[in-house]
Amino acid sequence: MTTPSALKRPTGVPLARRLAARLVLIPAVALAMLPPRRIRTVLGILRRGAAPASTAQAQDARDAMCAASLHCAGPKGCLPRSLGAALLCRLRGTWPTWCAGVRVVPPFTAHAWIEADGGPVGEDVPAGYFARLVAVTPLSRPTDR
Repeated sequence: MTTPSALKRPTGVPLARRLAARLVLIPAVALAMLPPRRIRTVLGILRRGAAPASTAQAQDARDAMCAASLHCAGPKGCLPRSLGAALLCRLRGTWPTWCAGVRVVPPFTAHAWIEADGGPVGEDVPAGYFARLVAVTPLSRPTDR
């Protein structure tokens, strides 16, 4: 049995932002092919020196990824979408929390998403809907240096 659905592509994303999303889509897809441990290592290096992303910054990055790629906008594009959004935030000097985990209600499936200000960005699900298994959070900046 299939469920009819339509992909929701964000509108109003500036051309420069869509081009930047296309640029980070290539490394995002390459990262998505790596094992989770390697993804975490690479993202752990890339987050260095970045400020925590606000919800608006993370949502803008996620919207740009969905506007630039139909695959990222689709239901099976969560990993490249979340990786691309994190990389896009990094280009602007910020870092969201990148997460990978599972849905806690049946059917249990894997999912990847980004978080900012303590909540998932653009997922339209209630709190506690996903259980985090892997997370790459922004580093706190040293205050005494």
